[in-house]
Amino acid sequence: MYNHDNRIVVTLDAGGTNLVFGAMRGCGFIMDPVTIPSRADDLDLCMQSIVNGFKTVIDLLPEPPAAISFAFPGPADYKNGIVGGFLPNFPSFRNGVALGPFLEEKFGLPVFINNDGDLFAFGEAMAGALPEINRRVAEAGGKRSYSNMLGYTFGTGFGIGEVIGGKLNLGNNCCVETFCLPAPDDHGAMIEDFVAIRAITREYRRLAADAPADITPKDICAIADGTMPGDREAAMESFRLFGAAAGDAMATAVTLTDSIIVVGGGLTGAARHFMPALLESLRSSVRTINGEQVGRVQMSVFNLDDDEEFARFVKGEAREIEVYGTDKKVTYDPMKRTGITVSKLGASKAISIGAYTYALARIDSDD
Repeated sequence: MYNHDNRIVVTLDAGGTNLVFGAMRGCGFIMDPVTIPSRADDLDLCMQSIVNGFKTVIDLLPEPPAAISFAFPGPADYKNGIVGGFLPNFPSFRNGVALGPFLEEKFGLPVFINNDGDLFAFGEAMAGALPEINRRVAEAGGKRSYSNMLGYTFGTGFGIGEVIGGKLNLGNNCCVETFCLPAPDDHGAMIEDFVAIRAITREYRRLAADAPADITPKDICAIADGTMPGDREAAMESFRLFGAAAGDAMATAVTLTDSIIVVGGGLTGAARHFMPALLESLRSSVRTINGEQVGRVQMSVFNLDDDEEFARFVKGEAREIEVYGTDKKVTYDPMKRTGITVSKLGASKAISIGAYTYALARIDSDD
């Protein structure tokens, strides 16, 4: 929609360690990123870092930007630009900070703030996975088009974003979340403790004898690949448990939203190790009290990065049926289906594109 728009939007990827500022035009970056330490435990220092970062970028632009738009981790009152609540990476913001109004006053620009999971999903739906899937389906002769997308980010947390009918769903309270769903094998524990970097390292240390305390998911992936010494069986099991837990949470969400799923974040580099278990969870069954098996997800679930599965996803089960009482026929495809794909944009770029397109869509809507 905005791939050829000439307006500039200044962006920010806000992390607990660093703030990464940039500027986009036509869904593409037009300058190298500017990185500044977050200093997130001190509100005054953090606010000064945010101002300095935006000022540095704006001063380098060839023309004034149309807006500031960026991601901030965790739940907040994003519609009003107020950040607060349970923010482990930004402890100084927990009591509530009117960040949007502050920046609008400081720079005289419209400011849009959203959750990073929301913007990841929106970026993928506008200029990433969703249009690419629809293009591939059409080129393969498929008749269906998809407009709903769930985006998940795998990293220090377990983020989610939801796009319904091409529009970002912020909910009534800007609180579409997944981290707090119950874990499949321990309903008293939250799912994020089983679908995050800490889950991979924790499970490997639990399963492997003499596992180093500082081992990383990258190391564990290399051990699972057989390219680094270590307990390969424990490494593979750590990723299997991760995938099974992620798939369990996704099964709940996709059942309620009937969406295509895209995953992103640093851990997707190990998708070959966790995707089989994730798909197994999505394809699992529940039973009625009488013992009848029912699909956990009421759709066939396909790995859209597998060529054979994608071909079956496109083809479905289309057939002709007669229109009752006439000699006419119509095409009927009874297969309900969804699929999952790994982001090709990468989480950071998808989030920035989401911020860019969201800001311009809001500006155009207000106009």
